Amino acid sequence: MTTSLITGSTAGIGAAFARRLAADGHNLVLVARDAERLRKQAAELHDRHGIEAEVLSADLSRDDGIAAVESRLADRSQAVDLLINNAGFGNKGRYLEVSMADELTMLKVHCEAVLRLTSAAAEGMRERGRGGVVNVASVAAFVPRGTYGASKAWVVQFTQGASKDLAGTGVRLMALCPGFVRTEFHERAGMGTDNIPGWMWLDADKLVVAALKDLARGKTLSVPDPRYKTLMGLVKLAPRGLLGGVTSRTGRKYGPQ
Repeated sequence: MTTSLITGSTAGIGAAFARRLAADGHNLVLVARDAERLRKQAAELHDRHGIEAEVLSADLSRDDGIAAVESRLADRSQAVDLLINNAGFGNKGRYLEVSMADELTMLKVHCEAVLRLTSAAAEGMRERGRGGVVNVASVAAFVPRGTYGASKAWVVQFTQGASKDLAGTGVRLMALCPGFVRTEFHERAGMGTDNIPGWMWLDADKLVVAALKDLARGKTLSVPDPRYKTLMGLVKLAPRGLLGGVTSRTGRKYGPQ
């Protein structure tokens, strides 16, 4: 039976991946910081779908947390066939309003952890000639808007570059770039969401279904909604200087309150 490891599994997009993959018969390794919440999630998924759900409490902003997940991914006796690098967060405030410690923590989780965990998983997958990695980025990767967008741009570039290097090995890598999704993300960051138009919100469960279809099709980049595909098309056509001003104003309108 296929085993999938999901970071940030207890809420939002990570929880949606866990529900979908469990329903499809995957055994799971659930990774997050809250051990009690992980155990509750594992029990619910086991009882509902009859799959095995292992829990691994790890803080990916710390070296020992990343190392613990690396070790699990490197365990050849319990191979992981699909890695979902979903853990992430946002900081409230513009550049220079956020502490350097918080900025560096974001880079640790969004970039270093993604690099190390993807590498740990891909080694075994390449040996077996099969496997997949989904690195959750954001449409913010395509606009000049702060450290969050910059870190997600790194995720996209790394994933697509690594995918080319692994072509022909049976290992598939894909960057997933959603827009606004109804999760705990904004609440945890202290960001207001009342002024975000209803049409911009995506459903996490539908997003995951579309993402897994894109992975099966061999795509290296998934923007899983026609609305955001259209917006990203317009972004590509907009002059860079104009785009910077627009995204700055949009950030003030739809960002932290």
